Amino acid sequence: MNRTNYLGEIGNENIGQKVKVYGWIKKHRDLGELIFIDLQDFTGYSQIVVTSECKEFSLSHGFRMDYVVAIEGVVRKREEVNCKIPTGNIEILATSIQVINKSEPVPLINEDETDASEETRLAYRYLDLRRKPMQDNLKLRHKTAKTIRNFLDGEHFLEVETPMLTKSTPEGARDYLVPSRVNKGKYYALPQSPQIYKNLLMIAGVDRYYQIVKCFRDEDLRSDRQPEFTQVDIEMSFMSEEQIRDITEIMLKEVMLEVKGLDIKEKFPIMTYSYAMDKYGVDKPDTRFNMMINDVTSLFSDSEFTVFKNAELVRNIVVKDAASDYSRKDITKLEDVCKKHHAKGMAWLKLVDGEFTGSIAKVISDSEKMNLISDLNLENNDLILFIADKFEIVCSALGNLRNFIATQRNMYSKDDFNFVWIIDWPMFEYDEKLERYFAMHHPFTMPKNGEFSKSNLEQMAQSYDIVLNGYEVGGGSIRINTPELQMEMFEKLGFEKEDAIKEFGFMMDAYKYGGPHHGGIALGLDRLVMILAGTDSIKDVIAFPKNNKAIETMIDSPSNVSELQLGELNIIEKNGTSNE
Repeated sequence: MNRTNYLGEIGNENIGQKVKVYGWIKKHRDLGELIFIDLQDFTGYSQIVVTSECKEFSLSHGFRMDYVVAIEGVVRKREEVNCKIPTGNIEILATSIQVINKSEPVPLINEDETDASEETRLAYRYLDLRRKPMQDNLKLRHKTAKTIRNFLDGEHFLEVETPMLTKSTPEGARDYLVPSRVNKGKYYALPQSPQIYKNLLMIAGVDRYYQIVKCFRDEDLRSDRQPEFTQVDIEMSFMSEEQIRDITEIMLKEVMLEVKGLDIKEKFPIMTYSYAMDKYGVDKPDTRFNMMINDVTSLFSDSEFTVFKNAELVRNIVVKDAASDYSRKDITKLEDVCKKHHAKGMAWLKLVDGEFTGSIAKVISDSEKMNLISDLNLENNDLILFIADKFEIVCSALGNLRNFIATQRNMYSKDDFNFVWIIDWPMFEYDEKLERYFAMHHPFTMPKNGEFSKSNLEQMAQSYDIVLNGYEVGGGSIRINTPELQMEMFEKLGFEKEDAIKEFGFMMDAYKYGGPHHGGIALGLDRLVMILAGTDSIKDVIAFPKNNKAIETMIDSPSNVSELQLGELNIIEKNGTSNE
């Protein structure tokens, strides 16, 4: 008899039926003359009842958790209903049991909540993935990708695979390099993005392309970043920035409806990059709560408090009705958050019963205090936190402090989903250490109005990001589509003409043969699913992630390889010396 049913799908309609099920023993309760087994497969679990009438009853006393078994039996109505699980109305009375495989005691218990360390979970990932929350995340990821594919197929997009072994080019993060055995001394790069190929596909006349694709970046890791990640890559010809945003927005609303059951009717709000930085301090604002950043520089332009008077900017956030909740020790912890983001310190005030106390209460004037009350609409028990510094530091410190306090004070719910478009980005950013300009997005981004201004600092781009709950989940732009404009872009980035042709000549050559105006967007699938799943780490929604040192401990990757392999790749000589 073959498997007849999945365990999580058995219900009242199966009562009286003879079934055969397979799974892992999740729980084993031996009451002597009666044995209860919770048997689990990928769909859920059902209760199995084993009595002396079962041929393998004696054998069943020795069962342990995580044994793999096949059970034949009859579905019957459960005397005591368990409303906490979908199969709580029924149970299976076992008539025969076959042990498929035994299990040693496991280092990670199959429960919804686990106290196992991340190190243990990653080392025994195949056990961690047996837990229902992890399997739910895999199903959610599958449903998200399926919804995206179905939507794009209905909009006449063509899924095209692009190469994994490609050319290393400057700009962006560090590449992962792959040595070529056939071409001695040469290397492929794993793609950071299919950007170049999707540009070429538009020149090829594909018109509407997409791909759910692996990308690779050798960069410092964090909770929402992995060395290899999955991107929903989209490109369209003859489309404006607004049209691309519209179709992306419709697709994301479809995902929210199918995956979370949320029918979002209103348009996603649109915010300029400059407004986001001024009011939220970051280019990926979390709009689920208020607590905006206030610019009070002008209030202290003639102040006797020289720290504020001489600062490029003085800005603050007001934590409403919170003064009594923060001790001096608590405020020091808030200051530490700011210092992690390069602030030299954090000034603070409390307004209690009409009086100010705090680190600067004695060094600012009464008129400045009254202006703060008036301009910021301060009320009793408000806590005011200040940063005075240059623009980049003020934004970074207050923006991250704002997010920290919101999490600390539970100012939002993980069941809230707030999308916002960020538009009107600067084209370039300047690296003071390297003393050169970099493209804010990438070097193929079309300048605003289709032409460059004289000043890099004033140059705006036709680019846009989609932000969800304080995370950037996608970014895109209209692309440069003429060799002349592309060369001008490389010159703005400091490339010599010969170097630009060497690295990107193939692309500029392609545009000589008729390139349409086009644009697109790339969405981070891992990050999107992480937010939908309500977790804070993309490791929870990737089947086999790497740890924060870019190591997959389960299979010990990366690992050493033999000298023979290195010799075949021309990395070392046959005597074992380096060939680099």
